[in-house]
Amino acid sequence: MENKQSGERRRHLTRQSMYWKMVGASLARRKSRMITALLAIAMGATVLSGLVTIYYDIPRQMGKEFRSYGANMLVMPEDSEKGITDQQVQSITAMVPDDKLIGVAPYIYQNAKINEQPYIIAGTDLQGARKNSPYWLIHGDWPEQSRQVLLGREIAKAINLSVGDRFTINTSKGNGEETATDFVVSGTVTTGGKEESLIFMSLEDLRSIIGDRDLDVVEYSIEADQEELDQLVLKISESDSSLIPQTVRRVTASQDVVLGKLQSLVWIVTVIVLCIMMICVSTTMMAVVTERRREIGLKKALGASNSGVVADFLGEGVMLGVIGGLLGAGFGYLFALRVSLSVFAREVSFLWPLLPITVLASVVITVVACLIPVSKTVDIDPALVLRGE
Repeated sequence: MENKQSGERRRHLTRQSMYWKMVGASLARRKSRMITALLAIAMGATVLSGLVTIYYDIPRQMGKEFRSYGANMLVMPEDSEKGITDQQVQSITAMVPDDKLIGVAPYIYQNAKINEQPYIIAGTDLQGARKNSPYWLIHGDWPEQSRQVLLGREIAKAINLSVGDRFTINTSKGNGEETATDFVVSGTVTTGGKEESLIFMSLEDLRSIIGDRDLDVVEYSIEADQEELDQLVLKISESDSSLIPQTVRRVTASQDVVLGKLQSLVWIVTVIVLCIMMICVSTTMMAVVTERRREIGLKKALGASNSGVVADFLGEGVMLGVIGGLLGAGFGYLFALRVSLSVFAREVSFLWPLLPITVLASVVITVVACLIPVSKTVDIDPALVLRGE
């Protein structure tokens, strides 16, 4: 019994092997036609694989790109007299996934005077502010040592200060006492916004002058879309009622609008290219069927069934789809990589799950494209064909 089953399996495998050899030989005999169809499938698979890679990578790339426009979430105290404590900042930061957090910049604002002219000091975590605001144009360097400041361009022009100059800042403590502290200009900042009228220094330097005061606001730059940010805002609000978190709508809304349009465009282009691919493959297979009318008629005359003839052509389509899909998956990644480097100046990762999906999609589309041409083989009358009619 086992020997009989083993023999049947061997015969089945032999038939399959002979079938695919016959399909391969048939493709090889019509190289020009099949190369045309293969190129169409490969190009369609390339666009499919490349655009889908870009589609799934766009949110990450756009998120990084929009983070260069500043913070997208602010946290303020409900009672401005109390402020935000450092412990609260730590608790909020812990709610943000590490792989999503770009930067955190807590701020304390303090009135001050330079040469009897009123200005505002912004004490902050300078490293966090640097991560949050890569769009700032810095002439000189960011402060790295104690008693160094970053001057807004408008202030630097008003009091005629440049990088390396020393000047005195007069501030008042809570008890009304005034202090005079010398600082060095490490750099000036140009943004075209309110930052140009501020004096940026470290929180440590500011607190050493005015005392240990709570924070006025905390800015977060988070790699997330509007929905994720809204969920985070709700989570912070529920965990601490003394805080008012809110998203910066002008940044997050712009990101979502641009992202939605780009993703829609990707799908439209993909569908159009796949339709063109189907038309090209269908046209090629129609020509192949016409060329092989005598061969098909001879097969039927020798006893081949309609289903057998259809299976031969569909087998050719499957083989073309597999080869075209594999080529398209590779070229699609190169296409997506080139686009990402040109537009975002960043690389994309190869999506391994996309490889079988691309091959399967190529096979399905190729088979569907072959259905109409292959159905014509059923109508071929071997007697008429063999007589040359």
